[in-house]
Amino acid sequence: SMNSPISTTRRKRGSDVFQTLRDMAISYALKPGERLNEIELAEQLGVSRTPVREALARLATHGFLEESSRGYVRRPLDIREMQDLYEARVAVERECLRLAFERASAEGVEELARYLEHSRSVSPDTPAQQLVELDEGFHLRIAELSGNAELRRMLASLNERIRFIRWIDMENVGRDSTQSEHADIVDALKARDWHRAEAHLTSHIALRREQIVDAIKKGLARVYLEGEAD
Repeated sequence: SMNSPISTTRRKRGSDVFQTLRDMAISYALKPGERLNEIELAEQLGVSRTPVREALARLATHGFLEESSRGYVRRPLDIREMQDLYEARVAVERECLRLAFERASAEGVEELARYLEHSRSVSPDTPAQQLVELDEGFHLRIAELSGNAELRRMLASLNERIRFIRWIDMENVGRDSTQSEHADIVDALKARDWHRAEAHLTSHIALRREQIVDAIKKGLARVYLEGEAD
């Protein structure tokens, strides 16, 4: 039958392999331009080649990898692509916020405010990765308040593709401005002031081109120097 223990285990293993490789792609543990070797990756993860091959194909569809003459490589950090992703993120988030204005209950907005309180109480020396996670959580909650599961899914996948840049940016900028912008968005939601909420959201999400360039430079330095520093 479909649900024999073996096929369930295999499915589980397949999704574990995908998660692991996706995390490696997000954090640029897979270096841009470096050809990915299926056999080596399978050995490293202690699995057969099939789930690795399937995972790599999925990561290519998700925009992390591109096909090269033999197999796949991690896509380079590309300024144009990052700008496109940020623009797409602004569009999706603005629509989520607009729908949240129409559909969110007072309790929903209250819950968002509580989440913000919680994330503001987190220690300032929390690693950038966790701060970005809290930040994403805030925006995903607005997407949930929109009541549109597809928009939420689109936002989650955009977030994954810009996450590395956001880590680098958060390390350099810190979170205070982020938190106060979140507070402004919540206040505007409570006050039912759509224009104010939209203005705060848009300025909050949009990274200027030079910030993206800067984050990419710092990110690449980290990607290529970390291995040598060990």
